[in-house]
Amino acid sequence: MGRMPNRIVQIGYLSRRCGINMADGDYFEFSVAHDRKYTLEHLWLQALDDRDGTVKVGISEFVRAEYGDIVRVVLTRPEDDSEFKFELDSDSESPDDDSPGMMGSGDEVGVEDLLITVLANLDGDVETLLINSPFPCKILELNGEVEDSPDLVNDDAYGDGWCMIVKPHDFDEDQFLDQAEYIEMLNELP
Repeated sequence: MGRMPNRIVQIGYLSRRCGINMADGDYFEFSVAHDRKYTLEHLWLQALDDRDGTVKVGISEFVRAEYGDIVRVVLTRPEDDSEFKFELDSDSESPDDDSPGMMGSGDEVGVEDLLITVLANLDGDVETLLINSPFPCKILELNGEVEDSPDLVNDDAYGDGWCMIVKPHDFDEDQFLDQAEYIEMLNELP
């Protein structure tokens, strides 16, 4: 059987799930954290402070199980980063000026805007996953370590592998899936 070509998969509200059919013997184990909410795009959300409304955002372990090891993570950058905090190692330099700026206006992201790009490798086939923002928000902080070391997402998706901290506009936790609902949704996927 020939190799599948590399492809780009848009993960969003209107797109259908697209994946590689695995052989009957393939089995991947992954966890779903109980203290998070989940989106249909396989992001996890963790409310950090109810008073100021900040939310930590990361990628569910399901993405690795479905699409393969994550080999690259690209986080959306605000065009105006004067009041923006990057989380980097003390040895790291600040991001280059030519780093991708995928947003349209400053540090505000709309529901249609690209939030995270993930490159995953399953048996030599690289897939590019484009994940839109699940809500309009302001990006407050990026975890630059996941861009430098994507294995953080593979090894500790719910801990050090977090991607960003945002302040959503009109965030309602009830519109997202809890652990049981997310697992039920995953069981219903073709």
